[in-house]
Amino acid sequence: MTDWAESRRKAREILTDTARRLGAGPPAGFGEPDDQEGGRQNLLLLVQLRWIAVAGQVMTIAVVQGGLGIALPLGPMAVVLIGLVLLNFVSVGWLARGGSVTEGVLFVALLLDVVALTAQLYLSGGATNPFTSLFLLQLTLAAVLLSSRATLALVALTTAALGLLMLAHRPLVLPQGDGEDELFRLYLVGMLVGFVIDAALIAVFVTRVSRNLRRQDARLADLRQRAAEEDHIVRMGLLASGAAHELGTPLSSLSVILGDWRRMPELTASPDIAREIEEMQEAVGRCKAIVTGILLAAGAARGEAPHLTTVRGFVTELAGDWRRMRSCFCLQVRDEFGDDEEIVSDTALKQVLFNVLDNALDMSPNFVELAALRDGDTLRLSVTDRGPGFAPEMLARLGQPYTSSKGRLGGGLGLFLVVNVVRKLGGTVEARNRSYGGAVVTISLPLSGLTV
Repeated sequence: MTDWAESRRKAREILTDTARRLGAGPPAGFGEPDDQEGGRQNLLLLVQLRWIAVAGQVMTIAVVQGGLGIALPLGPMAVVLIGLVLLNFVSVGWLARGGSVTEGVLFVALLLDVVALTAQLYLSGGATNPFTSLFLLQLTLAAVLLSSRATLALVALTTAALGLLMLAHRPLVLPQGDGEDELFRLYLVGMLVGFVIDAALIAVFVTRVSRNLRRQDARLADLRQRAAEEDHIVRMGLLASGAAHELGTPLSSLSVILGDWRRMPELTASPDIAREIEEMQEAVGRCKAIVTGILLAAGAARGEAPHLTTVRGFVTELAGDWRRMRSCFCLQVRDEFGDDEEIVSDTALKQVLFNVLDNALDMSPNFVELAALRDGDTLRLSVTDRGPGFAPEMLARLGQPYTSSKGRLGGGLGLFLVVNVVRKLGGTVEARNRSYGGAVVTISLPLSGLTV
C-alpha cells in the first residue's frame, strides 16, 4: 500500500471518529419521508374541512326539510354524517399516535370524502342537485396535495360518480303547488350557494395547503443545504488530515537535520548561521504544532480524547496554548462566567476557538480579547478585535463557504467550519461590528451539552 493510500485510510478513520464525537450525521429529520410534517398538517386541514362539511350539511338539511318543505331521507343521510364524524375521529387518532401521512393516506381521505358527497347527492336528487359543484373542491385539493397520477385517478373516480348520479338517484319529493318557475328559482339559488361555498373553501384551504407546501419546501432546502455543507466539511477534513499525515515525515526529517546542524562546530561558529538555524527550528516547530493541531481536532494524535475540566480551566488552558503556539501575547482574557462548572474539554471546540482567534489576530495584531460569561444555562464565548470589522455582505452570508475579506483564493472557510461545528454541538454563532470599531464573534453553547 502506498503512503498516500495509507494516509487516505487513516484520514477516513479520523473523520469517522470526529463525526461520531461531534454527533455528525444527517440533519434532524433527514432520511425520513420528506413530506411527513407537511402531510400531517395537510391531513389536519382535511379534518377541519370535513367538520365544516358536516356542519354545512346539517344546516342545509334543516333548511331544505324545515324551510322549503322538501322531504329528505333523514335516516340514511344521518348515517353518512355519522360516518364522516367517525372518519375525523380516526384521522385525529392516527395523527395522535404518530402515524405516517403519505400520499396514499391523503388520497384515501379525499376519496372517502368524494364517496360521502356522492352518497348525500344520491339521496337528494342526484345530478340535479345544485351542490354537485362541491366535487370541484375535492379535485382542487387533490391537484395541490397529490401527484399527477393520483389526481387523475381521483378525477376519473369523481367523473364516474357524477355519471352514476345521472343514471341513478333517489328523486326528491317536491311540495305540491310549486310551479316550474319557483322550482327553477330554487335551483338557481342552490347553484349560487354552492358556488359561494366552493369559492370560499377553495380560497381558504388551498391557501393554507400552499403555505404548508412552501414551508415544507423551505425545510427540504435547508436539509439539502446542511447535507451539502457536511459533505463539504468531510471532503476538506479528508484533505487536511491526509496532508497532515503526509507532512509529518518531512517535518520530522527537517527537525532531525536542524538538530544535527546545531551540533556541527563549523556551522555554530558563525553567530548569524546559528541564529538562522534556531529560527528555522522554531518555524519547523510551529509547522509540527499546526499538523498536531489538525490531528488533535480528530483525536488522532497520541490517542488523546476529550477530558474533564472546568469552564475557567478550559478558557485558561486555551488562551495559554494559543499564545504559545502563535507567539503572541496580545490576547486578553475577560472572565465573567461566575461560579465555575465542570465540563468536557473537546479538542473540536478548542480548534473552533483557535480559528476565531486567528481571524481576529489577522485583522487586529495588537489586541484580541476572549470573554467568557454565563447567560442562564448558556455559555457565551466572545472574541473581540479592533480591526476594520465585517463587511455587510459577509455578515449577511455568515457561515457560508468562501466568504472572506482577506482576498485569498479559496479563503473564507474558517467561519464556515466554525458555524457548522458549533451547530453540531447544539450552539449558535453570531457576528457583529462594534459601533466604535472592531468586530465581535460570539459562540453560544448550552452547558447541558458540555457538562458530564
